[in-house]
Amino acid sequence: MKFKDRNVLITGGARGIGKSIAKAFAEEGARIAINFRQNKTAAKATVRSLPGKGHFAVKADIRDPDSAREMFETVVAEFSRLHILVNNAGVYFHHPVEAYDYAQWQQAWKDVLDINLLAPANLTYLAARHMMEQGGGRIVCVSSRGAFRGEPLAPAYAASKAALNAMAQSLAQALAPHDIFLGLVAPGFVETEMTRDILEGPEGEAIRAQSPLNRVAKPEEVARAVTFLAEEGTEFLTGTIIDVNGASYLRS
Repeated sequence: MKFKDRNVLITGGARGIGKSIAKAFAEEGARIAINFRQNKTAAKATVRSLPGKGHFAVKADIRDPDSAREMFETVVAEFSRLHILVNNAGVYFHHPVEAYDYAQWQQAWKDVLDINLLAPANLTYLAARHMMEQGGGRIVCVSSRGAFRGEPLAPAYAASKAALNAMAQSLAQALAPHDIFLGLVAPGFVETEMTRDILEGPEGEAIRAQSPLNRVAKPEEVARAVTFLAEEGTEFLTGTIIDVNGASYLRS
């Protein structure tokens, strides 16, 4: 098994893409720590569904630097060593200029950047310091095609993912001498519980038509890219961004 005796921390791992990532790692022998903020029921259910042993869920609001640190320390204490961090948790919502007053605009940016950029930055720092002492490791961040094509109704989201890309690629250069390797996966629209209503509604057909495959990504396809970047033998891919968008957006 590719990840036998490997320990993995996944933020936002209770549902959707995070759940599929957890399953993909567990099926290859990894032990999984699933971070959740509110939905304890979903997190516990995901843990129970995973093959293998040693998995657990840990509650933390990773927007709070102290809560993120306490969660990370709990995971390390349970596992003794963390081999792989997956920065998956994120938030997306519309905040168009014409509909938001100045105070709302500022709050929208803070809400998005706190979870999409600052939380991964803090957890990446904690993981990197730990991995330096333990002989290396892997960090994979879930980005978005929105970092490249733009999100007119959600500019903070697009900006946060573009900054996440720059952060991870910068640290890929800084941390490679320590045998710490970073990669990113940039999905387009993904079929999850959270997107089901949109895909089944009037916008669904147009969203699927963005790809020549006439569908959106399955969470398992995103998970496959994440686990690939975390495998042994992919060290020279450090700093890579893998697009998982069905050719719905092509960048040069």
